[in-house]
Amino acid sequence: MSDVKTTALVWISPSTWPACVDAARERAPDDHVVLLHVGDDRIAAEAHRAYAGLLGRGHGPERDPGSRLEALSGAAGADLLEKAAHRLGRPCELLDRHGRPQEEVVRAAADADLLICARDGDRERPGPHSLGPESRFVVDHAPCPVLLVWPHQA
Repeated sequence: MSDVKTTALVWISPSTWPACVDAARERAPDDHVVLLHVGDDRIAAEAHRAYAGLLGRGHGPERDPGSRLEALSGAAGADLLEKAAHRLGRPCELLDRHGRPQEEVVRAAADADLLICARDGDRERPGPHSLGPESRFVVDHAPCPVLLVWPHQA
């Protein structure tokens, strides 16, 4: 018998994280669990551009709303990871990344034996429409098996 543990990567997002954590508790009880949150930097980047382009004329960088959005996003991500770790109820690794969520999840899954994520599309329609564009990309490109869970009853 080997002491090598497999790794379950759990994609934590604001609307679906409880179902993903519950699935990890049930389906990967002995695995090393990595909770992954990805902050999408596109909104802060747009705020930076708007401020620099028109709104920021004649004002210093301390008034740039993009910086405030970045700080809020980081705090929200850390809080979400802490809540998820508490719900998991056992030691785990917390991973907070920033960028395009679908690309960061696929990148992180390269080191995983299982990826757990939730359907994030139309919950009234089982099938392809139950996946949003980011989840569809992840399911199509993940380098490991994917456990896809419903965030609530289908």
